[in-house]
Amino acid sequence: MVKMSLDPVQVMSGQVKELKVATSSNGDSRGSWEEKEEFDQDHLGLTTKPKPPKPENAVTIAVSSRVLFRTEREQKVFEQQGVEEYLRYQIEHENEPFAPGPAFPFVKALETVNARLRELYPQSEELFDIVLVTYNHAHVGIRLINTINHHNLFIERFCMTGGSSPIGYLKAWHTNLYLSADSEKVREALAEGIAAATMFMPEKLTEVSESQLRVAFDGDAVLFSDESERIFKAHGLDKFFEHEKDNEDTLLDHGPLKGFLEALGKLQKKFYAKGQRLDCPIRTYLVTARSAASSGIRALKTLRAWGLEIDEALFLAGAPKGPMLEKIRPHIYFDDQMFHVEGAAEMGTIAAHVPYGIAQKHNPKQKTSVAK
Repeated sequence: MVKMSLDPVQVMSGQVKELKVATSSNGDSRGSWEEKEEFDQDHLGLTTKPKPPKPENAVTIAVSSRVLFRTEREQKVFEQQGVEEYLRYQIEHENEPFAPGPAFPFVKALETVNARLRELYPQSEELFDIVLVTYNHAHVGIRLINTINHHNLFIERFCMTGGSSPIGYLKAWHTNLYLSADSEKVREALAEGIAAATMFMPEKLTEVSESQLRVAFDGDAVLFSDESERIFKAHGLDKFFEHEKDNEDTLLDHGPLKGFLEALGKLQKKFYAKGQRLDCPIRTYLVTARSAASSGIRALKTLRAWGLEIDEALFLAGAPKGPMLEKIRPHIYFDDQMFHVEGAAEMGTIAAHVPYGIAQKHNPKQKTSVAK
C-alpha cells in the first residue's frame, strides 16, 4: 500500500535571493491591464515573462501549495508547536525553497504547452493559467513567491485564504480543474460543479515527458457518470454487460472531469489547425476497466457524440491499470477508486482521486493526502 499523510494547513513556499518588479509611470508595480504588449519588461527594459491571460479566456488550473511543493517538515512544526510557531518558522525560512511536489511535473508540462501555443498564436489568451491556492496567511506568501521563482515557474495568480475555504474563489477564477491534498475541499468543489481531484505522490517516480503533456482518465465516475458503475455494484458483472449492450446507443451522462477533457481538446485543436496533429504537445488517454467488446462501444460512442477525441483508449477488462500507466507515463492520472489510485502510485505514476459516485460508498477508508 502507498503511504499517505495528511497536512491540514496548505503551505506557501518560495526561493529567490531578491525580487525586483518594474514600476510603471503611475507608480504601480505592474503596468496597466489595458496595455497591449505581449510581454512585460523588467527594470532594465528587457523582455521578460508574458502576461497571464484573462481568466475568462484561459484554461484555469488551480493547484494547492501542498501538492505543488513538499511541505512535510513545516507540517510537523504546525502539528507539534502550533500555528504561531509555524508562521514564525515559515518567515525565518522564507529564502529556502520547497522541493517539488506531485503536481510539479504537471504544472511544468502546462507551461511547455503554453510556450508552444504562444509560438503559434502570439496574441491568443487561450492558454493554461495556473492559480496557486493556499489556506495560509499572507505572511507566508514571500516564501511561496521565492520558491516559484527559484523553480522558474510562471505563476502570477495567488489565492491565500488565511484558513477560509477557497471554493468561492475557484468559481470566480472560472476554474477548469482544482488539485488539492484536502479531500473534503475536493468534494466541496465537485459539489459546486468544479472538476477536482485529490493528489497523491508515489514513493517512487517515473520519468515523464518534458515536451508533451500526458493526461490519463478513468471512464465511469470520472469522464462519465456513475450510472453503469451503479448497475455493477448492485447487480454484478453479468447484469452490467447486459445493461451496456441494451443501452449501447444511449449516451452516458457526463462525469465530473468531462469539462476538463473538453478544455484539453479545445487547445489540441489549435495545434491541429496549424498542421501539428502528429506533433501535438497534449495527449489524452482513456484507461478503463471496461471490456472492449462487451462494454466499450457505449463509452466510445458517447465521446464521439460529445465531439471529444481521446488519443488512446485502453480497455483492460479488469486487468490492473498500474502496468499500463507505467508505460504511458502520464503527468497525472484520474480515477474514482482508491484501489486503482494506489495501484498506479505503486508503479510510480502520479495519480489523483476523484471522490465521486457510488464507488465512494464502497470505499470506507479514504486516504486523503499526499504521500510522504
